Amino acid sequence: MTPGYDAPPLGDTAAYSGRVSRDSTALFTDQYELTMLSAALADGSAHRRCSFEVFARRLPDGRRYGVVGGTARLVSALSNFRFGEPELEIVSRFLDEATVAWLRDFRFSGDIDGYREGDFYFPGSPILSVRGTFAECVLLETLSLSILNHDSAIASAAARMVSAADGRPMIEMGSRRTHEISAVAASRAAYLAGFTATSNLEAVRRHGVPGAGTSAHAFTLLHTTPDGPDEAAAFRAQVAALGVGTTLLVDTYDITEGVKTAVEVAGPELGGVRIDSGDLGVLARQVRRQLDDLGATGTKIVVSGDLDEYAIAALRAEPVDVYGVGTSVVVGSGAPTAGMVYKLVEVDGIPVEKRSSNKASRGGTKRALRFARDTGTLVEEVVYSAHSDAPGSVGLEARELLVPLVRGGETVCDTTTLEDSRSLLAAGLVSLPWEGLKLSHGEPAIPVRFAEPESRRAP
Repeated sequence: MTPGYDAPPLGDTAAYSGRVSRDSTALFTDQYELTMLSAALADGSAHRRCSFEVFARRLPDGRRYGVVGGTARLVSALSNFRFGEPELEIVSRFLDEATVAWLRDFRFSGDIDGYREGDFYFPGSPILSVRGTFAECVLLETLSLSILNHDSAIASAAARMVSAADGRPMIEMGSRRTHEISAVAASRAAYLAGFTATSNLEAVRRHGVPGAGTSAHAFTLLHTTPDGPDEAAAFRAQVAALGVGTTLLVDTYDITEGVKTAVEVAGPELGGVRIDSGDLGVLARQVRRQLDDLGATGTKIVVSGDLDEYAIAALRAEPVDVYGVGTSVVVGSGAPTAGMVYKLVEVDGIPVEKRSSNKASRGGTKRALRFARDTGTLVEEVVYSAHSDAPGSVGLEARELLVPLVRGGETVCDTTTLEDSRSLLAAGLVSLPWEGLKLSHGEPAIPVRFAEPESRRAP
């Protein structure tokens, strides 16, 4: 299996007559892409040289920035975009023989540039540029958008949570609140954004994300006898198996008694206690006082339970050491998609653009620069024609945002790792103007300016 690509689960084979190309991503698409291909092949327009771009017209409500996620997964998935016999069996139900024959030999041979994973994007940022024939580029729309929209939404929400946590460790534990395959990608995106670890073991295996987890309430409830609950027995069993550095879940019954029992069983060197319910701020203060009084001054407090960036920010002044976040992170904290679109912007060198109300696009293949002061603080992003010279800005430092990802259908050798992307985003968060880190409604952290090509400027 290709690293970074989330293959379909074994249970989803019935629709494919028991014959699935396990590695193929060719059917992760919409039917209309293939019917457009068929029509374009028939009238000869399929081979016109085209440029498509991925961008978001706006950020989700209340957001000041977006984080690019999923680029590496997309490039990996592209390498498996092949139509084997199982895939051709499906598409032959609605396509003509000539189109099926074309798909049998299909290999993407174009070029792709994109923003780095972990970089910011703003309204209008051309985060992906796909160039080649119409036929080969149009097929990649759904694959590109499904990966980038999902991973960018998760990374963007997770980055806000990391900022709100102000340096405290974050554990992603939302697998039970989303699709089993999405859960793996969500864990990766959250780690990209700065989360410390994940509870999802497939993300540990597939993406190298550090794993974390101890026990749930079921383990404590398991140790119930005819005489009643035996919380101490549950704690003893966990400590015996995992050592005194483990984290004990203390809110199954009474938190005060739970903390007392936890320290009695594990001693003052107990690694941590977790609170999963109630008024977390009040409880964290009470538990911290109790732990300190019991001599467990080094025992950490882990909180979880319906946390999002706002709840985390509200707990910033409380004695919380670690946050566990589930539902909110895997659903993008209210914005489960980044709202990105994939639009044709150039045909045989001719700019083309959509003019529909509220859905307009800007024609022409583009590049983008981001300008910063010498202090590192970002000032603006400038999008300009790929056929023009890059604009300058006196006294500001410029960084080119689009980097080569694919050339001639082959992945460009790139040493960027998930850790590199984490570092890029961490540095980027420091570079945002302070207003950009606010959780309140407002304008994007920096403006995006579109530089008109020379041919369009008034004399």
